[in-house]
Amino acid sequence: MIIIIGTGLAGYQLAREFRKLDQTTPLMLVTADDGQYYPKPQLSTALTHKKTAETLVTANAEAMTTQLNAIIRTRSQVSHIDSKNKTITINDEKILYSKLILACGADVIKAPLLGNAVDDILSINHIYHYAEFEKLIKNKKRIAIFGAGLIGCEFANDLSNAGYEVHLIAPDKSPLERFMPEKIGHVLQQALEKNGVHFHLQCFAKQVDKVDHAYRISLSNDDHLDADFVISAIGLRPHVDLAKRANIHTSRGVVVNRYLETSADDIYALGDCAEVEGHVLPFITPILNCARALAKTIAGERTAVDYPAMPVTVKTPAHPIVLCPPPAEMKGNWEIEMKDNNIKAQFFDEQHQLYGFVLTNEAVKERATLVKQIPGLF
Repeated sequence: MIIIIGTGLAGYQLAREFRKLDQTTPLMLVTADDGQYYPKPQLSTALTHKKTAETLVTANAEAMTTQLNAIIRTRSQVSHIDSKNKTITINDEKILYSKLILACGADVIKAPLLGNAVDDILSINHIYHYAEFEKLIKNKKRIAIFGAGLIGCEFANDLSNAGYEVHLIAPDKSPLERFMPEKIGHVLQQALEKNGVHFHLQCFAKQVDKVDHAYRISLSNDDHLDADFVISAIGLRPHVDLAKRANIHTSRGVVVNRYLETSADDIYALGDCAEVEGHVLPFITPILNCARALAKTIAGERTAVDYPAMPVTVKTPAHPIVLCPPPAEMKGNWEIEMKDNNIKAQFFDEQHQLYGFVLTNEAVKERATLVKQIPGLF
C-alpha cells in the first residue's frame, strides 16, 4: 500500500501522475479535511471572477476516489509514523505502508498580536477558510490585510476589484519586497492605490480590538485604523510537526534530496512541506515537477527532480507581473528598464550571468526568452 498524507495540489497531483504509470498498486490518501479538489491559486482571484467556494471545487472526495482508483480517508488525522515498522496511526488504527509520502502542506504564520479580537483574524489557506471568508465579508466595507507579499497583494487587488475599501499593512518599504526591487514595488503600489487600496507601510499591527461592530487596529507607528474585517497574509511555514515526531530530519521544511527522499527509508515529501536540496518553493511549477519525478520513483524508476528557472505569475491585474527571483544569497545587481509602466528588470551576478527577472504589463511577453537564459537550480 502506498500512502499519501495530504490531499492538496501536491498529494492529488502525485496520485494522478502515479496512476498514469501504475493503475493497480493499492493507493490511499489521508486528509484531515473533506478531501475536496480545487485550484488553490484561484482563492485570491475568486471575487473578481465571481467564483464562490462551492463553484471553485471541481471534485469531491468520492469523485477523486473513482478517478484515482484509491482509498481516500477524509477527516482523518495521522498522529504517528513508525518508520521502522512502516505504519501510520489514525486514531488507534495502525495501517501498513510500502511507501509513504508526506504532502502535508504549510501552516499559516500568526502575528504576535495583543487585543481582544485576535481570534477573529482570518487567514485564507484552504477552501473552507474561503467559505468562511465569503460569509463574513457580506455587508462589510473596510477590510484590513496584514502582509504585502504575494497573497496579500493578490487579495488586495481582488477585494478592491469587488468594491471593498482595502487597507494593506506591512513593515516593508514596498509591496513584494522579498521578490523584486523597491522601485518596481512602488509602481505596483501606485496601480493598486488607483484600484482603491490604501497602503500602511514600514509599520505593523500591534493590537486588534473589537469596538462595537468594527475592529480597531493599533499600529507600531502609534497610528490606528478601523476595519470591518481583518485578514492575515504574512506568510506560511512548512508543516513539519508530523515528520519531527517521527524523527525525520527537518530544517525549514521536511528535508529531502533531489529524489524527494527523507532521512527515513521509503518516506518521501513534496509540496509546501518539503525542503528540496535546501529550497522551500511553495509555488505551482515546483510542485508539478516534483509530482512527475516522484511518481516515477514510487512506480519503480528512481528519478531526480529538476528545478529549471520557474517564473511566478503574480495575480494583480491592476499591474500584471511575472517574476523569477534570483537565489537569495546571490551577489549581483538589478538592471531596470522602464517604458511607461512596462518594466523589464534583470538580475545579473558578478559575472553578468542572468539569474532573475521581473516583467510587468506588456514586457511579460519576454518571459519565455529570458527563462531560457537562466541556469536552473539543479
